[in-house]
Formats: sequence, C-alpha cells, structure tokens
Amino acid sequence: MGDLFSIQHLLLLLLIVVLIFGTKKLRNIGADLGGAVKGFKEGMAGAAATENPEEKRSLDEKSTHSPVKEASAQDKTPS
Repeated sequence: MGDLFSIQHLLLLLLIVVLIFGTKKLRNIGADLGGAVKGFKEGMAGAAATENPEEKRSLDEKSTHSPVKEASAQDKTPS
C-alpha cells in the first residue's frame, strides 16, 4: 500500500489545499499564525517578568552597569 506520508502524497495534498483555499488566503493564514506565535512568546516573557519583578530588576541593574572601565585620555600616561 505504501507510506501515508510519502512525498507524492504530501505534494498531492498541498496541491488540493492550494486549489481549495488559494494562495492569498494561505498567506493570510500563515501571517495570522506567525502573529499568534509572536504574541504568545511576548505574553510568556511578560508573565515571567511579573512573577519575579525583583529578579528582573536585579538583572536590569547588572546589564546597565558594565564592569569594564573605559579609559579616558587623562588615564593614559606616556611611557
């Protein structure tokens, strides 16, 4: 009988879906799905930030204060 997910079956299924829905509608569905995934990720990041605001604040402070000191012209002395 053959494999249900062979390349010929998948191409035929894709052709039928394109004929039924059309490329424009499929493009819109893809954009909507991508937007939903992006919104879900942002929501999860927002939920994690609201669960532990003190931890987020300490991470923000660490990222704003760089441990590397920038050398100024006065710090450099000729040798």
